[in-house]
Amino acid sequence: MTDTKEPSQLTKAEARAELDRLAALLARANEAYHTEDAPEISDAEYDALKRRNAEIEEFFPGLKRTDSPSEQIGARPAEGFAKVTHAVRMLSLGNAFDDEDVHAFDRSVRKYLGLGEDAPLAYTSEPKIDGLSLSLRYEGGDLVQAATRGDGEIGENVTANARTIADIPERIDQAPEILEIRGEVYMSHQDFSKLNDRQAQRGGKSFANPRNAAAGSLRQLDATVTRDRPLRFFAYGWGEISAPLAETQGEAIERLAAMGFATNPLTRLVDGPEAMLAHYREIEAQRATLGYDIDGVVYKVNDLGLQARLGFRSTTPRWAIAHKFPAELAWTRLEAIDIQVGRTGALSPVARLTPVTVGGVVVSNATLHNEDYIAGRDARGEEIRAGKDIRVGDWVQVYRAGDVIPKIADVDLSKRPDGAKPYDFPTTCPECGSDAVREEGDAVRRCTGGLVCPAQAVEKLKHFVSRAAFDIEGLGAKQVEQFHRDGWIREPADIFILRDRYGSGIQQLKNREGWGEKSAENLFAAIEDSRRVDFNRLLFGLGIRHLGEVAAKDLARHFTDWPALAATADKAAEEGETGPAWAEFTGIDGIGDTLTRSLVTTLAQEEERASIERLIGHLDIQPLAARATDSPVAGKTVVFTGTLEKMTRAEAKARAEALGAKVSGSVSAKTDLLVAGPGAGSKAKKAAELGIKTLDEDGWLALVGDA
Repeated sequence: MTDTKEPSQLTKAEARAELDRLAALLARANEAYHTEDAPEISDAEYDALKRRNAEIEEFFPGLKRTDSPSEQIGARPAEGFAKVTHAVRMLSLGNAFDDEDVHAFDRSVRKYLGLGEDAPLAYTSEPKIDGLSLSLRYEGGDLVQAATRGDGEIGENVTANARTIADIPERIDQAPEILEIRGEVYMSHQDFSKLNDRQAQRGGKSFANPRNAAAGSLRQLDATVTRDRPLRFFAYGWGEISAPLAETQGEAIERLAAMGFATNPLTRLVDGPEAMLAHYREIEAQRATLGYDIDGVVYKVNDLGLQARLGFRSTTPRWAIAHKFPAELAWTRLEAIDIQVGRTGALSPVARLTPVTVGGVVVSNATLHNEDYIAGRDARGEEIRAGKDIRVGDWVQVYRAGDVIPKIADVDLSKRPDGAKPYDFPTTCPECGSDAVREEGDAVRRCTGGLVCPAQAVEKLKHFVSRAAFDIEGLGAKQVEQFHRDGWIREPADIFILRDRYGSGIQQLKNREGWGEKSAENLFAAIEDSRRVDFNRLLFGLGIRHLGEVAAKDLARHFTDWPALAATADKAAEEGETGPAWAEFTGIDGIGDTLTRSLVTTLAQEEERASIERLIGHLDIQPLAARATDSPVAGKTVVFTGTLEKMTRAEAKARAEALGAKVSGSVSAKTDLLVAGPGAGSKAKKAAELGIKTLDEDGWLALVGDA
C-alpha cells in the first residue's frame, strides 16, 4: 500500500489519485476473482481496498467516480457464455469486522424500524461460504436456468454445468410456480485434494484453493469437465418468487431443505447482537474442522416482513450483513507520534511505525484516533486495551481487519523501554501556535486559529473547490496549495478576482510550472462558470463543521436564498437557543442543535462572516431545484406527528421525500399537510388553528398510494 493517511489527511489531488488507484486495483481483483477464477489478492486485502475506497468517498463525496467500486457487484460476465439478466439483482453484503460493527448493525436496523433496544428482534446466523454465487430458476418445479452472479444484473448461463451438481435437484415439488434459488457452489477440502492429485497425474493445472477450483469448474464451456469435478451447493436464499415461501428467513430455509436443497446445518436463530456474536465465535472455533472454506458469518433479520420494510441500499440489503473473520495481526515498534491538522482544525495523531508486513502489505503508519485512544480510554472514559496507554518506543500490535488504514490493537508492556513517558497531547496547534481546545462532549481537540491557521485555510480552500461544492475544473488540491503559498488565494473570494488582480492573469500563470496558455485560459473560464452556483453547493462549500451535503440541501430548500438564511442566523445569535429563530433551524427535519450551533457561531464570527460576504458578492446563487415528480405531494411541506403504526418516522420521511415533498419538523404557515397519528399534541392543535389540512396515517397512505 502506497499511502496509509486517513482521508482527512489527504489533499484533493491525493484523494483523487488514490480513488483512481483503488478503482484500478479493485477492477483487476474483480476480474481475476469473478471472471478468471484466479484471485491475485486475499479476501482480507480485497475487503481492505473496498473499505479504503468507501472511506475516501465519504470524506470526498465530490470525487466519487461514475464507475465507483462501491457501486460495483462482482465483474462482467466472461466471454463464451450466454448472458442472463437476473429478474432480481444479486446484491453483495455489507461487512462487519468487529463486535462493535455487529452492535452498530443491530442499532441501525432497530432505528430504521423504530424498535427499542430491548424489543425482541431475531436474526438468522449462518456460515459465509467461500465459493461462487449461483442463481437457479425453477418454473413449474423444473430447473430451467442457472446463472452466475456476474455483475449483479447480468450473469453467465451455466445451466448445463449446474445440472451435473448432485446437490442441485432437476425438479422440485410443492414449490411456487416461479422460484429462483440463490446459493453458493463450493468444493470440500477432501475433494479439492483429490482433484489436485488427479490434475497432477494428468499433467494438468493445480488449483490454488477450493474456491478457485469450484469457480473454474462451474464455468467450463464443456459441461463434461464440470461433471468430473466434485462440486457441492448450499442454498441460502431466493430471488424472483411467485409466492412467499414462509413468513421468516428460518422457516423459508427449512422449506428449501424440504424441497431437497442442501442448507447449512450450522444455521441458527439468534436474538440480538450478543447471541449473534456467540454463534460467530462458535462457528469460528469450528472453522478448521468444517471440511470446507468459510470466511465469516452472515446475519439476516429473520422476519421477512421486516426485511421488506428495511429494503435495500444501492448494492446491499439493510437487513443483512457479513461478519468477516479477522485479518492478520503483526507486532512492531512505535517510533513517533505526529499530529496533523485537518480542515475543521481537528488534531489527528498518527503513529509512525517501524515498517512491518500485515496481511501482505508493508505498513509504516497507523491511526491513533484521538488523545483518549492514546491514553487507553474510550469516548465514555472507560478503559480500552485494559487501560494500557500508548507511548513512543512501545512494542505495539497492528491490525488491518478489512481496513487499509491500520490501527493499533494492543501494547506489550513487557517490552516497554525504560524511561518511556506518557504521551502529552499538544494543547497548541503545531501549524499556527493557536490554542487547541477540546469542547465538552467532543472526542477531538481542535485548533482555534480558524483562517489564520495555514493548515485549516488550505484545507478549507480544497474543500471549497471540491466536486460536491464549486467543482472548479483545473483548480485542484495541488493548485490550491501553490496559489495559497504564493499569496494568490487566501480565501474563497480571492478565486473570483484572480484575473482582475493579476491583469489578464494569463501571462503570469502560463509561465508557471505545469501551466500553459491554454490551461490558464481554461482555468479562468472554469472560474467564471462556477460563479453561477446552486445554493446548497455554496452552503456545503463553506466548510462549516457538521454541515454536510444532505443538511446543505435541507437548509437550501427551507430558506431558498442566502439573505433569508443569514438573517435568521443573525436573529438566532441575538435571541439565543430558546428563541424562535433558533427553533426555525431546528424545526427543519434533519437539522439539530449541534449543526445550528455550529452554523450560527460561524456566521457570528466577524472575520469569517466578512469572508463569506465577500464571496457572496461574486456569485449568482441559484435556488435548489424542486424534485421533478407528478406525485400528489410534490413540492408540498409535510409534517408528521404522533405515533405512526404502519411505518416508522424514518420510513415516512423517506417515502415523502422520494415523492418530492419537503418534510419539516414543525408546523407553520408554510406547512401544507399534517399527518397525525395517535398522541398528536401541540402540532395538531396549531395546524387546526392555521387551517392546515390534516390526515391520519391511513389517509396519508391512501393519498400517496402507489405514486
